Amino acid sequence: MEAKLCFRKERMKMDINEVKIRVAATEDAEELLEIYRPYVEKTAISFEWDVPGLEEFQARIEKTLKKYPYLVAEKKGRLVGYAYTGPFVGRAAYAWGAEVSIYLKENQRKMGIGKKLYQAIEDISRAQNIKNLNACIGSPETEDEYLTKNSIEFHTHMGYRMVGEFYKCGYKFGRWYNMVWMEKIIGEHEAEPEQVVPFANLVMR
Repeated sequence: MEAKLCFRKERMKMDINEVKIRVAATEDAEELLEIYRPYVEKTAISFEWDVPGLEEFQARIEKTLKKYPYLVAEKKGRLVGYAYTGPFVGRAAYAWGAEVSIYLKENQRKMGIGKKLYQAIEDISRAQNIKNLNACIGSPETEDEYLTKNSIEFHTHMGYRMVGEFYKCGYKFGRWYNMVWMEKIIGEHEAEPEQVVPFANLVMR
């Protein structure tokens, strides 16, 4: 049993070493959309009701990359997941916070890919002078076939803490779901923080 467990750990290590993290391009949109599709159609992880069109999805990538990182995980030439950040609330005083999102291919979960994506996101966010990363997560009062606590557990494992919950604020598949905010502090909050560096400028340095 112990030998079998060691083999599984070694195999997982090999698999995660095959994963390359890179910046997304609009050409990736079609493949990324297919990763995102089941989250919309089969789960309440995304509160969207309809799968966005290809042009809409490409526009989202382009808009994000102007200021924030949009990263993809590539394995053996295929995309297996992606993560990105965006504005937290949007007012000027919130500039040092960012909202983070992640989606993995259905058969690529619990393989260390999410961790690798989030570590890359955190490194970039620190370089941008971001101080807080925030995650908005659907939360079921009782787990069902559309939504579990897996995302909350993943973020807890990644060092996020629960900071708030909104009750019955999301309606999907004929059911009401809660939404929670989780937060991770990734930088020092100086009295006079340096301005946030747009990701596009960071890449050009």
